[in-house]
Amino acid sequence: MPDWGSTAKTGLPMSDRGPINRQLFWLYEGFGTGPYIFRWVLLALDAAAITFFLWSATQERTSTFLIIDLVIAVFISADFLARLYIAKSRVRYLINPLNIADMIVIATLLAPLFVQNLAFLRILRAIRLMRAFTFLRHAKGISSFLNENSVVIDRVVNLVVFILIMTAIVYVSEVRSNETINSYLDALYFTVASLTTTGYGDIVVQGPFGKWIAIVIMVLGISLFLRLLKAIFQPQKVRQTCQDCGLSRHEPDAVHCKHCGTTIHIPKETSDFF
Repeated sequence: MPDWGSTAKTGLPMSDRGPINRQLFWLYEGFGTGPYIFRWVLLALDAAAITFFLWSATQERTSTFLIIDLVIAVFISADFLARLYIAKSRVRYLINPLNIADMIVIATLLAPLFVQNLAFLRILRAIRLMRAFTFLRHAKGISSFLNENSVVIDRVVNLVVFILIMTAIVYVSEVRSNETINSYLDALYFTVASLTTTGYGDIVVQGPFGKWIAIVIMVLGISLFLRLLKAIFQPQKVRQTCQDCGLSRHEPDAVHCKHCGTTIHIPKETSDFF
């Protein structure tokens, strides 16, 4: 008998779901060996797709790339539609930023002739790795590490995705008109130099649009970098749900819930961050 998970988590009684809906929900949200393997396979396929996007950004486009793009588009579309089918609110699902990113990726994969210059948006697929954290926290052997460092990991992912997206924008907008940017590595070098405000001056962007790109990289990039440093060096709150009021995040050395005053018992290994 499959373990479907609680009704509170599904949002709908299982009796209200059809047979296909129940099976898909079990794979995506349920518990057991089948969903465990299924979600690991999805994670591996996501990682392979992201790796391909990063590598193909620096390569000349050929018919082989178009075929691979189509295969990845079919996989992403099937996953997207399956999640939409089992969603409690399909409107909320469609306006979720992660799902909007998926729709953009699918569009760039299926319509290369029309949006070829926007192919860099495929890198938004990297955001899907954030979805994997919920599953990985329940995986044996690594859940404690992810729980204790979830904030730092989230900040790292945000910074890396930002750098990759801005690098792609710089590369696409400058490669044909800027003699100092001839490769994806040149664009990455400029992005990191701008983000760290190093400013060597050997690679610069041109025109008003280039200057706006540099401004965005410096302002948002520094903000994300400072948030990462804060997450690393500032003690993080731990997850321990208060039995009375339900508050789930507390200071590492908390003895009482700051909301209702109830005594809480934070396991010693959870509060040891350093």
